[in-house]
Amino acid sequence: MTLQIGFLLFPQVQPLDLCGPYDVFASMPDTNVRLVWKTREPLMSATGMLLTPDTVFDDCPQLDVLCVPGGSGVGPLLEDEATLAFVRRQAPGARYVSSVCTGALVLGAAGLLQGRRATTHWAFHELLEPFGAIAVKERVVRDGSLITGGGITAGIDFALTLAAELIGDEAAQALQLELEYAPAPPFDAGSPDSAPPAVVERVRQLNAAALARRKQIVERVTQKH
Repeated sequence: MTLQIGFLLFPQVQPLDLCGPYDVFASMPDTNVRLVWKTREPLMSATGMLLTPDTVFDDCPQLDVLCVPGGSGVGPLLEDEATLAFVRRQAPGARYVSSVCTGALVLGAAGLLQGRRATTHWAFHELLEPFGAIAVKERVVRDGSLITGGGITAGIDFALTLAAELIGDEAAQALQLELEYAPAPPFDAGSPDSAPPAVVERVRQLNAAALARRKQIVERVTQKH
C-alpha cells in the first residue's frame, strides 16, 4: 500500500526544514508526499521561496506520517485553531507524528508533547518544557511514534532515521548515498557547544526578539489549556 506522508505547509515556513526531508521521503518507493495547508494558494517561505500546497486540510486522507516543519511563521500557528485541529485529527491514526526544528512547538500547542521526549532548534529549546515535553538536546529524538528533529539541517538526519523505520536500514543507506549526504562543513560551528562564544552570542541576539514573542505566545497557549 502506498505510504502517505504529509508536510504541514504555512506562510514563512523555513524551506530547508521542509525540502531536505521532502527529498528523502519523495525518493522512497511507493510513497506519496503531500504539502498540506488550508488552501492551494502559493505561500511565501521565510526566505522568499514560493511554495504551493497540493492538499487542503479538509481533503487530506489519513496520513501514515505527519511532519510539521518550523520557520518564522510558527508563532501564529500556535494559536491557529484550524491548524491545531488538523494536527490533532491526524495524529491518532498516523504511524508517526514528527517535526523538524520549531515545528515541535506546533505539536506542543496541539497537546502532543505531554510527557514525551522531544527536541527542537537549540535557540528555542526552552519552549518545549511549558508544553509538558521532556526536552532532549539531541539531533533526532524518538519517543515511540513521535520523532522530532533539531534545527533546520537536522531535518535530513530525521528523515533518514524515519526512512530506516519505513523501508529498512539498507534502503535508507542507499537513499543517503544517492543524495550524497556526507556533511563536511568548513567550520565546527553548527552547535552552540562547538561554535565560538562570540558566534553563539551573535546568533542568540539574532533570535532574541523571536524568542521573546514566542515565549508570550506559549504562555498564552499553556494558560488557556
